Amino acid sequence: MTEPTAGLPLSAPEALTVLGAIVLVLARWLPRRLRGPAALAAGALLVGSVTVLVVTGLRWQMTPVVATAAVVAALALAPSMARRSGRTPWRARWWLALPGSVVGVALVAAGPVSAWAFPVPEFPAPSGRFPVGTEVLEWSARPDGAGRDPEPRTLVTQLWYPAGRSAPDAWRAPYLGRTEAEARTVSAALADYSGVPGFLLDGLPRSRSHAVPGAPVADGGGRFPVVLFSPGLGGVRTQNTVWAEELASHGYVVVAVDHPYDSAAVVLSDGRTLRTRVAATGDRAKDEALAEGWTRTRAADLRAVLSRLERVDRGEAEGLLTGRIDTGRAAAAGHSLGGAAALQAARQDPRFDAVVDLDGFPHGPVGDRFEQPVLALTQEIGPGTDPDYLPRLTRVLELSEATSYRLTVPGAAHLTFTDAPLYLPPVPGIIGSLERTEGPRITAAATLSFLDATLRRTPVDLPAALAAHGKVTVHRPEGAG
Repeated sequence: MTEPTAGLPLSAPEALTVLGAIVLVLARWLPRRLRGPAALAAGALLVGSVTVLVVTGLRWQMTPVVATAAVVAALALAPSMARRSGRTPWRARWWLALPGSVVGVALVAAGPVSAWAFPVPEFPAPSGRFPVGTEVLEWSARPDGAGRDPEPRTLVTQLWYPAGRSAPDAWRAPYLGRTEAEARTVSAALADYSGVPGFLLDGLPRSRSHAVPGAPVADGGGRFPVVLFSPGLGGVRTQNTVWAEELASHGYVVVAVDHPYDSAAVVLSDGRTLRTRVAATGDRAKDEALAEGWTRTRAADLRAVLSRLERVDRGEAEGLLTGRIDTGRAAAAGHSLGGAAALQAARQDPRFDAVVDLDGFPHGPVGDRFEQPVLALTQEIGPGTDPDYLPRLTRVLELSEATSYRLTVPGAAHLTFTDAPLYLPPVPGIIGSLERTEGPRITAAATLSFLDATLRRTPVDLPAALAAHGKVTVHRPEGAG
């Protein structure tokens, strides 16, 4: 497999293929004495680079580049073949060749442009003092209380944790799964759930995160606060890998949950794949009722995972982090529907000490007052925003007995708070108008400030820290000064 060249959306063989194709297309316009050598050099370069790409896996973005080079090479060889057969070679007039060359250059340029629009994601290095390890745990939990599946639910969770030093060449975890095969299955399922052709996301399984599977836990014997994460509707446990790795590098254990029959695809250790069963009906009232049920199920999953982590910490269940997880300092977090689940889980379970809601609409009854502080990150509010979103979120935040915060990030869209900006086209309506890495960076930085203040009791001017990233609204409990 070829890795992208730093700062470019192409690997070295892909860049050489583009270069060879461009030279081959433009050789027609060079001085006559240079045309033959340039074409031969470009052809030799293409043979080598395309061979490497075929062996390592040809990305769809390179298809127009290779096809154009093949057509131009055939046209370049045609006069020579004609002379050998005794026919008079035909050569296109310049006014015929010029449009063909323009089209050829455009087709070759489509390769790097499409690779830029749909790149293999490159994850920014975590900024904390700890390297990051990762572990995937799988177990059967309580039956699904929402009634969608009477069998016990198999919960697959992924942990990112502060690790000790690993070898520089240590194998890093694939982005979407424990193996590349799992990552390809999940990538195809995400594309299917989103309604886009699967090849558009074929760069995701090629990507590597910074976490090292099974890395030794960081030395020191201290216990780390824990953050449970629920992805968006149809999302998967790894959808916020940048955020998870950044938190882990600063001394948190992040535990993300794949919700069976909700996540786009959950690949089990026995090889089975559980596909999503969630779908909107188009009827607003019915969809809200469905969303309430999905939220209840996810909230129960988060509570079950926290109970399991308590057993892992006590050594009663398998896991690398025995004795290192401080479940007495726990936060519930989530994106979109996962944010709603995090809010509900915390309202139901006092073991959660804080909530991070990443642009999640609070589904279900608003409920009574609750104790935990909340950080809600929201996209830039505009005419297309659900008019019920902010009023409902505000009502929930005002029910907290602790000071809570809403951070509205300028230029953010709903997917800004995930890894999506790293691999989707930079279209403001899809991923916002921020730079590719800026959205994930802001999401992690704001979360760290909030968790340090609430779980670690670190002295920090939290409103000022959050205001560095956008507009902050502070919701103080009733009676507070």
